[in-house]
Amino acid sequence: MSKITVVVCDHIHQKGLDILANDTDINLINAADEPKDKLITEIIPLADVAITRSSTDVDQLFLDNAHKIKSVVRAGVGVDNVDIDGCSKRGIVVMNVPTANTIAAVELTMTHMLSCVRQFPYAHNNLKVDRIWRRQDWYGTELKDKKLGIIGFGNIGSRVGKRAKAFEMDVIAYDPYIDPRKASDLDIAYTTNFDDILACDIITIHTPKNKETLGMIDKAEIAKMKDGVVLINCARGGLFNEDALLEGLTSGKIHMAGIDVFNKEPATSHPLLDLNNVTVTPHLGANTKESQQNIAIQAAENAIQAAKGIAYPNALNLPIKESELPDFLRPYLELIQKMGNLSAQATRTEIKAIKIITEGKVSEYIDSLSTFATVGILSESLGENINYVNAEFVAKEREININRQKRSNNSGFTNRVILKITTSNGNFTIAGTVFGENTQRIIEIDEYELDLEPKGNLILFRNTDVPGVIGDVGKIVASHKLNISDFRLGRDKNSRALAVVKVDGEITKAVLSELSKLEACISVSHVSI
Repeated sequence: MSKITVVVCDHIHQKGLDILANDTDINLINAADEPKDKLITEIIPLADVAITRSSTDVDQLFLDNAHKIKSVVRAGVGVDNVDIDGCSKRGIVVMNVPTANTIAAVELTMTHMLSCVRQFPYAHNNLKVDRIWRRQDWYGTELKDKKLGIIGFGNIGSRVGKRAKAFEMDVIAYDPYIDPRKASDLDIAYTTNFDDILACDIITIHTPKNKETLGMIDKAEIAKMKDGVVLINCARGGLFNEDALLEGLTSGKIHMAGIDVFNKEPATSHPLLDLNNVTVTPHLGANTKESQQNIAIQAAENAIQAAKGIAYPNALNLPIKESELPDFLRPYLELIQKMGNLSAQATRTEIKAIKIITEGKVSEYIDSLSTFATVGILSESLGENINYVNAEFVAKEREININRQKRSNNSGFTNRVILKITTSNGNFTIAGTVFGENTQRIIEIDEYELDLEPKGNLILFRNTDVPGVIGDVGKIVASHKLNISDFRLGRDKNSRALAVVKVDGEITKAVLSELSKLEACISVSHVSI
């Protein structure tokens, strides 16, 4: 059997190279030092599997030359430089290494926390650079007995919590997508009220970067915080609104901030760098020798397994070619993933169970539909860490029960897919179908019949069915300079209604707050598809 060629496009730790070199089935080409034009046009055409980091873009040019490639391994977490859709269309599996830098990120967070409360970088420079010995200038505070708020309680956030407990801190976690027992088992308080986090002495964030978490800490949130709060972000740039952060630090509302990530990098001229109450590092979350070694080892092992067709660990896309899917099925897969994501956004809480019900010919593919639905649901909380390969495994790990039911088709639709999720707060049901070749429609939400395109910024407004509600909703939305592009209304037999309002523009907390104060309002939420 001929050897399988693995091309390493960027520098990885020698341990990873050794693993590849020592496998007798692998022909290793280490092209990390090759010019990029030569790499793309001369070496990539030889590759069966490529290992990349941030220095090599897996873009259109790369893919046009990737005549043999079956898999791409991103040696790290982020895949911003990988055209995942382009890879999927060519049947190329994209994998990343999401957990190898966990401890490095955890310890960097603790470093920033300690640096902020004791101002070590400034005391260090005062003595070493300025040669000034003034102990009285550097009175800090202790972590002991301080309240730490952790936003996002996954692999990194939970480990930060364990270490903070060792410092005898009072720790509280906010993550609506986890089982509260994950926190309580560590003797850490759990809250569903975000204001509890804003009341803490120190706040650190460990979430994916998505539409829900972008700008999660903004002016309004900072205004609610204690005077002298300390903020830490070693997760993703943009989770803290940087303008609001700058204003809070300048005014003194925020005592110190520890920042490893910026919205735009490199950030060598960022105004935060001019302040004397910020500790900064140039995105060092994964920069430890152990982390780099772990990343290289896992990337090499993933590449070998993928090259041999054994497994696709941490795959981020569907490991089959689009051409292998029946034409009629593809819009249903896309639709049920959107339905899952809408459900997760509408409920925004821990998922206990998922049930997929199918009617019609689509029932032959209920397992695939189940996978896509699960990806849609879990991607809201896990972001790039969830994929079509690991979705149901992750669900099982989180003790989310997945059920499938094929039903006889008596709905009047050629095919229909129904998704029921059970959360810690109740149930949510959504149904959809496809008209023609690819006209995707949501036809029911919690027994309210609708005809809704699953696209855009949507307000879900439940209300008692009384006169004047539509006008009141329209006035509030208009007062926030939002144009209503579509308005769908479903009614039930119990004098209740569900309005789905599609708007052009961002749905802010202020809009939702005003809508919630309407007398007829039962609940209001928003989703973006």
